[in-house]
Amino acid sequence: MPRKARVLLPNYPHHIVQRGHNRNTVFVADEDYQYYLDNLCEWKEKLGIKLFAWCLMTNHIHLLVEPGNDARDLSELMKRLAGRQTAYVNKLEKRSGSLWEGRFKISPVQRDEYLLACCRYIELNPVRAKMVEHPRHYIWSSYNERMGIKDAHMLDLDCMYLGLAATKSLRIERYNNYISEAISAHEMVFLKQAYSRNQLTGNARFIDEVERRIGLRIEARGRGKPKRYN
Repeated sequence: MPRKARVLLPNYPHHIVQRGHNRNTVFVADEDYQYYLDNLCEWKEKLGIKLFAWCLMTNHIHLLVEPGNDARDLSELMKRLAGRQTAYVNKLEKRSGSLWEGRFKISPVQRDEYLLACCRYIELNPVRAKMVEHPRHYIWSSYNERMGIKDAHMLDLDCMYLGLAATKSLRIERYNNYISEAISAHEMVFLKQAYSRNQLTGNARFIDEVERRIGLRIEARGRGKPKRYN
């Protein structure tokens, strides 16, 4: 049975998740995490891809990225990242074979309704995993760049984040308040199912919009509705 084609859209954000083979550990030492981020920084620039959020966990990664006019650049990005990290680890551990699952998971994201919700979901991963008490204590995510704790050299700021306030300091304060709010169980399930099933992270209006753009019917599923920031 042929694999279901994934939906990739130019100039739209996408939530990408890739796990280690058999959910095995991918990142062991700090150098492993840094090597991945260095390659991510290099290839996002080469391919003209915007990076709105990231989190590297021990056995998987989350990225929120937006391609330019060629959505296939997302597949090229993941191919380059996976290939380089595999070669790096195999050489270091004197091993061979696959480091990652066969296919990464991906979900196009409705910008106005879900982009900030996805950023929050991604940056709170280490907190949900009980690795840290607050996202600022986890150095392998985008949170500290967004908050100005680290110099921002990888993070791109989307219009939804910029629209939180007119000044950097107030944006940081409002986003920090937003990320401190409890995420509903319904929103958690909705966001996770969207990327797990390679489906859209969006409401009915977004699904209709994508169907018109690609000329194909999108499989219907339950919709979620994140709490809007006021």
